[in-house]
Amino acid sequence: MNQIEKVYPKLFTWLAVGLFITFITGYTMSLFMETLFPILLKSYLVIAIIEIILAIVLSMKIQDLSPPVVKVLYIIYTLFSGLTFGAIFIVYELPSIMLIFALTTVIFIVLAAFGYFTKIDISKFGWILFCALIASILFSIINAIFIKSSGLDLAITIIGCLIFAGYIAYDIHKIKGMLEVLGEEKAAVYGAFQLY
Repeated sequence: MNQIEKVYPKLFTWLAVGLFITFITGYTMSLFMETLFPILLKSYLVIAIIEIILAIVLSMKIQDLSPPVVKVLYIIYTLFSGLTFGAIFIVYELPSIMLIFALTTVIFIVLAAFGYFTKIDISKFGWILFCALIASILFSIINAIFIKSSGLDLAITIIGCLIFAGYIAYDIHKIKGMLEVLGEEKAAVYGAFQLY
């Protein structure tokens, strides 16, 4: 088994661990929401800022960090994501969340398989995906503040789904190039972080 074949099972294991931590954290928050909601509401901005800082550190300093530090930062990041997403469990019922999670998993597997097996060099699409993502965020803000069109909101949502679908295939394909730079352990955790 070559290095690329060994990294993907580790990557998907770390992705599953991260999603599980986020789900359990969010679900636990929902069980004690009457007690925790006031605290979460007051500290939501701080939690979001810490989550962003962790994402920046993982993205910018990945080459300088040791594999154990990368793993710990990833776990802390997924924990903080669970705190920020805890409100989802208040708004939606657990069966609805589970259904969406299952559908997302199936779509993810299909797109990940495409990114893994494709012979097309999709690395050149990274910049296009990034520009499309920024444009969709800007249009979302403009629509929310000025236009307030539900039709435009639906169109932006559909475009956003397509952008993130492209990102899944792109990130899976990109792992092949990251192996040489980061090594197997860090590439697996960082790949899971990118997909997360």
